[in-house]
Amino acid sequence: MSIKVIEVSKSYGSQKAVQSISFSVPAASVVGFLGPNGAGKSTTLKMIAGFITPDAGSIIVNGIDVVKDPIEAKKQIGYLAEANPLYYDMYVKEYLNFIGKVHGLETLSNAVSNSIELTGLGNESHKKIGQLSKGYKQRVGLAAALIHDPQVLLLDEPTTGLDPNQIIEIRNVIRNQGKVKTVLFSSHIMQEVEAICASALILSKGQIVANDYLYNLLSNKNPTLESVFKTLTSGSETPINA
Repeated sequence: MSIKVIEVSKSYGSQKAVQSISFSVPAASVVGFLGPNGAGKSTTLKMIAGFITPDAGSIIVNGIDVVKDPIEAKKQIGYLAEANPLYYDMYVKEYLNFIGKVHGLETLSNAVSNSIELTGLGNESHKKIGQLSKGYKQRVGLAAALIHDPQVLLLDEPTTGLDPNQIIEIRNVIRNQGKVKTVLFSSHIMQEVEAICASALILSKGQIVANDYLYNLLSNKNPTLESVFKTLTSGSETPINA
């Protein structure tokens, strides 16, 4: 398994954000990570990425313990945060060069060119980030997550702010990356998950209520992922393979 989350918990004061969750994600797969606002999705992704430390449990990425060896683990991970922090005064290529240098890339020019091509930033790469639309800013964040060719991609709402055509293009990028990388991404758009994922994890109130292939989650009672989501996050149903 490319990602292993084992009995992980995280609290903020008296607020239990994540409660003893365990799951694994196989290599070369795209898994949707779903849940209502406040369910613990972003907290979980930040813990896997090594940005915050769990209160209990362990996280293994490509055989590396994220807590014990965070630098080596981060080399395996590309992370697009929900807020997508960027330097608006930097030009697109300048910013990607900066991110590449942070990763210590030797073939920096090729890495920048490849990430720009993958995310369709070619026509905008000469502009300052602050001049870009929200959708293109999101692409810059995705390009930065991809620049060091990580084996694991953690994407928190990657299509936020994109128009329909851009959403299709980014979905294709994610789908293609999932052929060779492990992709775990959160989304509130059920149709998006159905379009590119074979399986889904659903969180509710800091606990996993579903972890299965989509064809197992769907039923006559709940024929769409949206209906599955609504049923399981209402608190009235038994978790599915969680």
